[in-house]
Amino acid sequence: MNYKNLMMWSVIVLLIVGLFQLYQNPKHSITSDKVPFSSFLKNLEENRVIEVEIKGNEIKGVLSDGTAFNTYAPNDPNLVEKLSSKGVNITASPQDDKMPSLLGILLSWFPMLLLIGVWIFFMRQMQGGKGGAMGFGRSKAKLLSEARGKVTFNDVAGIDEAKEEVEEMVEFLKDPRKFRKLGGKIPKGALLIGPPGTGKTLLARAIAGEADVPFFTISGSDFVEMFVGVGASRVRDMMEQGKKNAPCIIFIDEIDAVGRSRGAGLGGGNDEREQTLNQLLVEMDGFDTNEGVIIIAATNRPDVLDPALIRPGRFDRQVVIPNPDIVGREAILKIHIKKINTGPDVKLRTIARGTPGFSGADLANLTNEAALLAARKNKRIVTMADVEEAKDKVMMGAERRSMVMTEEDKKLTAYHEGGHAIVALNEKASDPIHKATIIPRGRALGVVWTLPERDKYSHTREYLEANISKAMGGRVAEELIFGHAKVTSGASSDIQMATKLAKDMVTKFGMSEKLGPLTYGENEDEVFLGRSITRQQHISEETAKKVDFEIKRIVDEGYQKAKKILTEKIDDLHKLAKVLILYETLSGDEINDLIIKNTQPKRENEKDEETKEESSSLGSLGLKPKPAV
Repeated sequence: MNYKNLMMWSVIVLLIVGLFQLYQNPKHSITSDKVPFSSFLKNLEENRVIEVEIKGNEIKGVLSDGTAFNTYAPNDPNLVEKLSSKGVNITASPQDDKMPSLLGILLSWFPMLLLIGVWIFFMRQMQGGKGGAMGFGRSKAKLLSEARGKVTFNDVAGIDEAKEEVEEMVEFLKDPRKFRKLGGKIPKGALLIGPPGTGKTLLARAIAGEADVPFFTISGSDFVEMFVGVGASRVRDMMEQGKKNAPCIIFIDEIDAVGRSRGAGLGGGNDEREQTLNQLLVEMDGFDTNEGVIIIAATNRPDVLDPALIRPGRFDRQVVIPNPDIVGREAILKIHIKKINTGPDVKLRTIARGTPGFSGADLANLTNEAALLAARKNKRIVTMADVEEAKDKVMMGAERRSMVMTEEDKKLTAYHEGGHAIVALNEKASDPIHKATIIPRGRALGVVWTLPERDKYSHTREYLEANISKAMGGRVAEELIFGHAKVTSGASSDIQMATKLAKDMVTKFGMSEKLGPLTYGENEDEVFLGRSITRQQHISEETAKKVDFEIKRIVDEGYQKAKKILTEKIDDLHKLAKVLILYETLSGDEINDLIIKNTQPKRENEKDEETKEESSSLGSLGLKPKPAV
């Protein structure tokens, strides 16, 4: 890129110099005066002429005082004799031919040619590269050949069903007779659907690594240009490249950039995006069949795709790539953990259990963060403590230890988070507590983190009500300890979560006895001007009042249940809050030991003086020291 810029600036400098040379005065020699021929003869008679240059009838010379002159002489045969008699130095040469030389023509046209060349160069740059103006409609698909860093199916984990679907396509390309002898036809296209980070592009790279056929890759946005018709031309050129290299695979990433539903815009359907989509539809399943060309596309927004694009005959096979379950997360971690040096205490099953809802990209980020944290601490290996710290950072944000909190703020936060934890411990349907902290993370002053023992795909009424009670625990604890006038705005996110859960129970899950198993206020998605717009379904005013009443009833019941638990377990709340103030962070096991077994937490590598001080502080709370393991 530096050489390219240097060449461009050199051309510009040469252009400026050439223009300067073109327009400057070419007569840069000594200026001379034009004199009459009679004056020349007079000067000659007075011996004032020193030297002359005769070129045809043109005479140039120098006088004795150094003045240069030029004049036009008639056909005087005695002129040379007169000059010789006066001792004038004579130089003679034939008259120049009026026809310019080839070099002269080139020099005179050089600035204009240079200007044209620079203009062509900038036009090629504006058109984006290959072929200049003639290649404006060329496809931008790149032929992928990974000699180094090759990805195969062994590098893809956690999406076994999706791998089986695409493995069949790769196997067909390698041995098509196996399928054709039974009359089977391979799908013309496969659509990879899944949330961001689940491995759609990685799976496409694995297909390229496994298949012994040409693999073209292009983004959906590469088709669309400001000029109408360019995208359609690029689609045609892409399919032509595919036919020439058949059998081959073409991968289109983020196809929703060009495959959105038609008819949503204005202008009669003549816009660039719709024409590009129409051409893609025709190329995939039109009169002219493209045998041996398989198109694989990826998107995380299948709801906005045009129905004609995903019908049979085009994208015949839709491969859903969801977030991995606990087994898939463990398999993904095995792949990423190979790249870092880990200690023997790193348990992948434990990490997988503690990361529900994580995608493959999230897990890759987790292992990378753990390695960075260990390197920052000058460790040679990554331990389980580093992984746990990285997980907390990814899920809850980095610790804000620089944030100055007063003792009163710490106390209030400790009781608030303690209220969540005590309610969670006493709700049978609640998930187990994983960690509680009063160290500010992200936008929160403290966090109580619960994790399910297994992946959950549906939730019971009992579980949802337990989560509402747990969310209300923080506000109830503030009221019981500090009074009604001292409650803070820290429970705003808890109240928002409880209200949303109650609303979903009433309007979506049919868990209201008064309203019954019906859906109220269902959101209907419409596409207008290329955008998905959510429109609220109309319900009567009377029904809306019933919905609001039921939401309030469910939240109030959760509030009263949390208040009952914390009133009965007020001693446990005091005990947990004081220990949180002392340690700032407690694990789920430490909280269970503290509340159930009445034993103080035991931290490794504690100094003797700190241990004695903490033991005396906990002893005043009536806690027994936890025996060393």
